[in-house]
Amino acid sequence: MKALQDPLEARLGHLRASQRSAVPSFIVMDVMEAAAAREALGHHVIHMEVGQPGTPAPRAALEAAKRALDCDTLGYTVALGLPALRSRIAGHYRERYGLDVPPERIVVTTGSSAGFVLAFLALFDPGAKVALPSPGYPCYRHILTALGQSPVLLATDAASRWMPTAEQIDAVAREGLAGLVIASPANPTGTMLESGRLAEIVAACQRRDVALVSDEIYHGLTYELPEETALAHSGEAIVVNSFSKYFSMTGWRVGWLVVPQALVRPIERLAQNLYISPPAIAQVAALGAFEGTDELAANKAVYAENRALLLSELPKAGLERIVPADGAFYLYVDVSEFSSDSIAFTQEMLGEVGIAATPGVDFDAARGKRYVRLCYAGTTAHMAEAARRLQGWKRLRRSP
Repeated sequence: MKALQDPLEARLGHLRASQRSAVPSFIVMDVMEAAAAREALGHHVIHMEVGQPGTPAPRAALEAAKRALDCDTLGYTVALGLPALRSRIAGHYRERYGLDVPPERIVVTTGSSAGFVLAFLALFDPGAKVALPSPGYPCYRHILTALGQSPVLLATDAASRWMPTAEQIDAVAREGLAGLVIASPANPTGTMLESGRLAEIVAACQRRDVALVSDEIYHGLTYELPEETALAHSGEAIVVNSFSKYFSMTGWRVGWLVVPQALVRPIERLAQNLYISPPAIAQVAALGAFEGTDELAANKAVYAENRALLLSELPKAGLERIVPADGAFYLYVDVSEFSSDSIAFTQEMLGEVGIAATPGVDFDAARGKRYVRLCYAGTTAHMAEAARRLQGWKRLRRSP
């Protein structure tokens, strides 16, 4: 099995990889590769590692893509995205949040990943300090590092509901801070900001002249309380969203940004040069996806059932220490009773019971050795089978 943590220096004959490339791997993708290799040997693997819906793209999205293929008109689009899609996304903000967001402030991107690259390049110069919650999505810090910017980690815990606080922002801003990235619901914890917390964070950023980037790609996937957009509190917030999660379109690689008017042209120039345009067929499909509301509600019901099943069954396997799962489709599980090395633990889980999971060190290098992230976006049958396998796994049996 490939090592999940690579040395940060590589040599290619007389060539040497750039320092920009010396970022850690996105471990979840290495786990996904290891799981695929095991499947190739004939083993059945339950995929709980990657944040990928097991539900399909909406039928209307697929039909729109088929019509586009038949017409054979899939050339470049303008760099900011199809005008019709930008207008429809603006309509989404009116329908879901009651907000009037002009289509001109919406930028269609090649997935949220390209959205982060564009936002970070447009907002932050080399060396700029950008605060991130920890644990958190690893690609935030890896993208910042590759761009020559400086991630500043804000440790979160149960007392803060695994979310950064306004007090933390004030404290780090005193030493110079250009930006803050937040996510609610969050990856890997699935926790959300309680009512009022987002407003406090926005206010702290405004006081300190800190640019706020709000990752909202798990909006639509909440199970008890509704999500809140940063745009409800500030027209200066930069929002990142995607069709990958709620809309079940991971492989289509299409997302969007909502940005202040002053950033539209800078981001457009960057997008023209870096990407030319997002994939035309993915944009056409995304436009159709908005018509799949009934299917999307049914998908969410599957995730809710999976969540309830695992919260009930995992404690029976000994996995009782689970971070509150308000939204998204992840459980962040404390396995320190059974292991102090989450990489070794997940490798054993894959090899012995055929479940692929992501070690917590992907999200928190300092404390992640005691955590594992489980994604419950697969089928309910697979989640039930995963619970059964874990309940029978000798590794989780406590000593008498």
